[in-house]
Amino acid sequence: MDYNFKEIERKWQNAWMQNKTYKVEPDESRPKFYVLDMFPYPSGAGLHVGHPLGYIASDIYSRYKRLCGFNVLHPMGYDAFGLPAEQYAIQTGQHPAVTTDRNIARYREQLDKIGFSFDWDREMRTSDPDYYKWTQWAFIRMFNHWYNKKTDKAEPIESLIAEFEKTGDSSIDATCNEHNSFTSTDWLSMNEKEKADMLMNYRIAYQADATVNWCPALGTVLANDEVKDGISVRGGYAVEQRKMKQWLLRVTAYAPRLLDGLNKLEWSDSLKEMQRNWIGRSEGAEIAFKIKGMKEQFLIFTTRPDTLWGVTFMVLAPEVNGLKTLPLLNKKRMSIPILKR
Repeated sequence: MDYNFKEIERKWQNAWMQNKTYKVEPDESRPKFYVLDMFPYPSGAGLHVGHPLGYIASDIYSRYKRLCGFNVLHPMGYDAFGLPAEQYAIQTGQHPAVTTDRNIARYREQLDKIGFSFDWDREMRTSDPDYYKWTQWAFIRMFNHWYNKKTDKAEPIESLIAEFEKTGDSSIDATCNEHNSFTSTDWLSMNEKEKADMLMNYRIAYQADATVNWCPALGTVLANDEVKDGISVRGGYAVEQRKMKQWLLRVTAYAPRLLDGLNKLEWSDSLKEMQRNWIGRSEGAEIAFKIKGMKEQFLIFTTRPDTLWGVTFMVLAPEVNGLKTLPLLNKKRMSIPILKR
């Protein structure tokens, strides 16, 4: 007898949906297990082969853990807010809310046909105001806090202002941008803009000029992984390096805590190492080099100061910050002879 997969799959998938077979409820009698997939961008007419390639593997594991007695939470959602959805709407000449909803419906239909064990009652959409209100809430909290190294935690910006009013910045030990030191008298004499600019040096979410990947055709800044060989991955448009005012997060303040926290996670060593590399904390020395025949010096950071005896010259790129006084630096790469010590 032939296997009529269309009829059989339709029957059981309908049964799973009607009975909410994969709906997860709190159950203290069973150990909890959480399986999370990367949410797809609903920015096209349907899934591509890369989606089920990963989802099938995680679904197999979810089913296995469920059969082992675990209370498995396996949700699904859509990364539906940003450049991919916007560009698809532009290409099709439609409002992104319309194209996103339609694409999500198509994605859901295809995911259901594959028969994944998702708990659809926990579906998330990043374009849903009930979701992104929390990302906005988190941003506002970071904007209104600074990182106090003495207490090793974030504190309200009001506490920093109070310290400035009493003693200026002399008693502050914080993760911040470099700036000229000031007294309480200096602070009190500043106008509102000057005070706001100074506080921006301390806020966890702050605004500053930064070199970014600007794509004129897309009208937006792109992440490094959205650019390949100077061309945007989406659309194939030219990308240029440009200094622009950007919102940034002072994640370096949390680097030690993030690294320490990894030791408490029951993750594989390889995954922990990936996270350590992403955090990117390095320990080393800052060294000032004199330039032969010039008064200027330049700072370098190295994790291996013990190898400096072998240095005979250095090459600086024209985009290096803080060295614009050096001749020709803005015109081409230059090899700088250094003085032996």
